[in-house]
Amino acid sequence: MRLRNLLYPVLASLFATFFVLPAATHAQATATIRGTLTDPSGAAVTEATIAAQSLDSSAPIIKTRSGPDGSFLLTLVPGRYRISIHHRSFTPVERDIALVDAETKTWDVRLTLERMSSTVVVTDTAQATTAETAPNLVDVITKQEIDERQEILLSGLLASEQGTSFSRLGPGGGVTSFFLDGGNSNYTKFLVDGTPVNEPGGDIDLSSFTIENVDKIEIVHGATSALYGSDAMDGVVQIFTHRGATSTPQLTLDGDGGTFGTGHGGGQLSGLLGAFDYSVGGGYVASNGQGPDDFFRDATQSGNFGWKFTDHDSLRLSIRNSASDAGQPGQTLLGFTNPIQSSALHDFSSNANWSFDTGEHWHTQLTGYESRFHLFGVFAPGQFGNFVDNFNRAGFDGQATYSFHNGAFTAGYMSEVETGSQNHRDNQAGYAEVRYQFSRRFTATAGARAEDNASFGTRVVPRVGGSYALRYGSGFWGATRLRASYGLGIKEPNFSQSFSNDPCFPGNPNLRPERSVTFDAGVEQLLASDRVRLSVTYFHNEFYDIVSFQGGDVTFACEFGTGTYFNTDKARAFGSNSSIEIKAARWLNVSGNYTYDDSKVLKSPNAFDPALVPGNRLLKRPLNSGNLIFSAHKRGVSVNLIGSYVGRRTDSDFDGLGITSDPGYFRLDLATIVPLRYGLSATAHFGNLLDRHYQEAVGYPALGYNYRLGLKYVWGGER
Repeated sequence: MRLRNLLYPVLASLFATFFVLPAATHAQATATIRGTLTDPSGAAVTEATIAAQSLDSSAPIIKTRSGPDGSFLLTLVPGRYRISIHHRSFTPVERDIALVDAETKTWDVRLTLERMSSTVVVTDTAQATTAETAPNLVDVITKQEIDERQEILLSGLLASEQGTSFSRLGPGGGVTSFFLDGGNSNYTKFLVDGTPVNEPGGDIDLSSFTIENVDKIEIVHGATSALYGSDAMDGVVQIFTHRGATSTPQLTLDGDGGTFGTGHGGGQLSGLLGAFDYSVGGGYVASNGQGPDDFFRDATQSGNFGWKFTDHDSLRLSIRNSASDAGQPGQTLLGFTNPIQSSALHDFSSNANWSFDTGEHWHTQLTGYESRFHLFGVFAPGQFGNFVDNFNRAGFDGQATYSFHNGAFTAGYMSEVETGSQNHRDNQAGYAEVRYQFSRRFTATAGARAEDNASFGTRVVPRVGGSYALRYGSGFWGATRLRASYGLGIKEPNFSQSFSNDPCFPGNPNLRPERSVTFDAGVEQLLASDRVRLSVTYFHNEFYDIVSFQGGDVTFACEFGTGTYFNTDKARAFGSNSSIEIKAARWLNVSGNYTYDDSKVLKSPNAFDPALVPGNRLLKRPLNSGNLIFSAHKRGVSVNLIGSYVGRRTDSDFDGLGITSDPGYFRLDLATIVPLRYGLSATAHFGNLLDRHYQEAVGYPALGYNYRLGLKYVWGGER
């Protein structure tokens, strides 16, 4: 018995020595992966998630986050792992790594900004940047918002953003003008995948611009002529079309119909074939409107194609084509109707881009683009009641960027040819921008452009701005960020103002460019563990050398008088843009914005209407406006309720009736998506739920209560 009692401990010791201890030692063996994450300029990327998934077992995924200096550290058991890096502002990165006992591997990664992310701003600076470091106020409309809101036209989405207002000459297909932060309707430059689509001189009609194949929209507030040249007097709006991103093709089909004989349908096919990504889409909308000669028809096609030679060398081509026709019954609320009047629009844009790196620090982009605009209008029976307008702008833009630690310097050259009305204008420009992150908290941007325009000669326009993180924090009182920018803007005269050959109303070849000086300063505050975001931005915009028409006497040869154009007018607008976003619950987001825009005519010696005299507010720009959006998501169902208020606006009937303003109005819209089965969803959109009777321009009634019901089908992709 005693021998047995002595033998057991001895055997246990031998077993532990030869079997248990080696196993325990092996289990405790570790290896390490360390590294530093940086953005394209070399600045540290914080709060990125680094995950390690074992390729040898089903062990749980091990995760860590990058620190304030961008560094990370993973301690793992030796073996084979798939390491992935994710950050909402950057393109995901993966790498398979094998580790042996006691090994330390270093993996430093320079991440690439994900251009389609809602937290990345592409349009504000020469190179894409994170929203937190953008110097200007930038609003982003995401793909999710575009899908859930179910708007057909771009104007419906822009109308709910801060600082924006519209004038629509009719509910469907009527000329639609856009105003930003108190500027004129030709003071905002519109880009589609980098291609300018304004007419020469800045005019743009958004009446037929649908959102087929659109994934993201950026609205940059403030003069950006230093980067984009003429027309960017008070901001830029860029529309990004969809890019294929799934190895399994994705097909989306949707169709709906409803009141006023409205029918709408569209489709999109996208995917990846090795190094080739593709996306093609199209749609058609038709409506009879709410009165005689109030019809609207539009067909749009869009494509976006890319080829990646390597991760640092790629080609991309985007194309968009739209053709529409619409009845133009006129100011029916004033009893003035024209059952013959109609218009047909044809818009086309294309953009070819070659983007490549030459070495670790140099990045080059070569871009060729073209946009065309054709308008055919019928205002009265017979040949002399017709109106035809054609414009084309084609250009080349080449830019090179040198990235250094915490900064980047970009230099570029642009050449553009504008044609229209049997005239043409050759323009060219050189521009430069430097961006530097002085510290983790402060990032500054400065740039300038020398624009050589065939109409007004050479002008130099600068811009400076910065973003400063006043504090970092979590909990109830979160991070605080300040931003400010200052810039000069210019706008070339349109072709009629410069080149008209009408003997009674000749153009003036000596016109100067219209000019703007814009300043804005804002603060953004996060609260309640980042569940609440507040933003307030003050803006002050001055507009000089505004072109006006000075009329002359009636003569035998000119029965309607004579006259030409001069740089005479001056105006200003100041106010604030405020917004709030609240993550009220997992299933409910609430967002809202309010704009105070105090605009004023300062000088207008050639005013032809009482509404245009000094002291009045600028036409169509309300003093107060705001939006409130409730977005709910529960078990796949989405519901969006949008309330919009537009205050009283200065306006005119331009017919001597003494009408000088449009009353304010409030409207509600509702959009919902309910998933069914097999990729099908039921959709519904209800416009003007309260059936408010209002007008967005004197005499032109807005569409009353309306609805569309339909189905949406999604097949394939990687969801």
